[in-house]
Amino acid sequence: MLTSYFAVLGSPGAWRFLLPAFVARLPNAMLQLGVLLLVHWSTGSYGAAGVAAAVAAVAPALVGPRTGRLADRYGQARVLVPQVVVHAVALGALLVLASAHASAVSLVVVSALAGATMPQVGSMVRARWAYVLGRSGRLDTAFALESITDELTFTLAPVFLVAISTGFSPVWALSVALVMVVVGTLAFAGVRRGAPEPMPVRVRSQHGVLRLRGVAVLALAFVALGTVFGSLQVGVTSYTAALGQAGAAGPVYASFSGASFVGGILYGVVRWRIGAPARLVAAFGLLSAATVTLTLAGSVPLLYAGAAVAGFVIAPAVITGYTLVEGLIPAEVRTETFTWLNGSVGMGIAAGAAVAGQLVDRFGAEFAFLVPPVTIGLAALLVLVFLRRLRPEAGGSPARELVAAV
Repeated sequence: MLTSYFAVLGSPGAWRFLLPAFVARLPNAMLQLGVLLLVHWSTGSYGAAGVAAAVAAVAPALVGPRTGRLADRYGQARVLVPQVVVHAVALGALLVLASAHASAVSLVVVSALAGATMPQVGSMVRARWAYVLGRSGRLDTAFALESITDELTFTLAPVFLVAISTGFSPVWALSVALVMVVVGTLAFAGVRRGAPEPMPVRVRSQHGVLRLRGVAVLALAFVALGTVFGSLQVGVTSYTAALGQAGAAGPVYASFSGASFVGGILYGVVRWRIGAPARLVAAFGLLSAATVTLTLAGSVPLLYAGAAVAGFVIAPAVITGYTLVEGLIPAEVRTETFTWLNGSVGMGIAAGAAVAGQLVDRFGAEFAFLVPPVTIGLAALLVLVFLRRLRPEAGGSPARELVAAV
């Protein structure tokens, strides 16, 4: 089983960019929760903290594709270095303002700037894998590895953040994140081996990449995937509290992450004979059915089981989406396209959490679990209806489609 992963990790220069990238990606997973804790610590208001955390999460989804476009055209290092400098200034300013107990409005504004300037290292790592491996049979395994890395960062980051915040303060926690993102990003940018060559392309339309074959469909599907993460965070937290077992929320969500980790590993070692479009339809259909189990959980043990089933299926859906889109786009816009998908997940997380929160407030904790089956079911229908758009056009090429999009 591990042979496939060893083959990918043995690619020339892989470890040199993977290790600093992991260090740089941990702070990305820490930012939203870190801002929430910091602003509440500074202002005493959960309302202000929630708004600040929301804008810190949404801003990268809006700005990230633009920085991805610049990275494709001018090279990753030329974008990452100034970006991480601006991010360091913004996050440093947020820490200073929070320590001075500045107004909530100023904290929200600076939180948005800190989120918008967060280096999109994850998308750039995926672009490196696509550049190094090409459209080979190992790309599925590489993207599975990236899914596993995402799970690790989003599992470990809150643990580090809460431990430092509890032991010292949120200021110290985000200060550690600041050091990690600067050191990791600069080290990653300094590794040129495996970095895609700059490929200047003129895309006159602001949404040129979204007009490429299948990209908009996948972006919407990834918004639906994000709603699973966002609604589960709210649903598991509120439901376990309603059952009088609030302490079980963390372990339940860990079962979701752990199952996703296992699902990603197993998916990455299979040599699939079924095409990626058909796999994506199947993955979304299975995920919609799997998330229904959460609505039937009437106890914490059943909640563990439902979360594990959903987690096991979600990683293959994410991996297939990245693999599929890489086959639809030209190399000139890889990073920009991957950043659109990353941003779509971020938007889905925010939307899923917001809708689930409203359902909990109005109807009860268990209603938060209605969000994933509905959104994923609609996404499965969307993918099925536009299935032909998710296959490369016969006789065409991604480069020609890029010209058509402009």
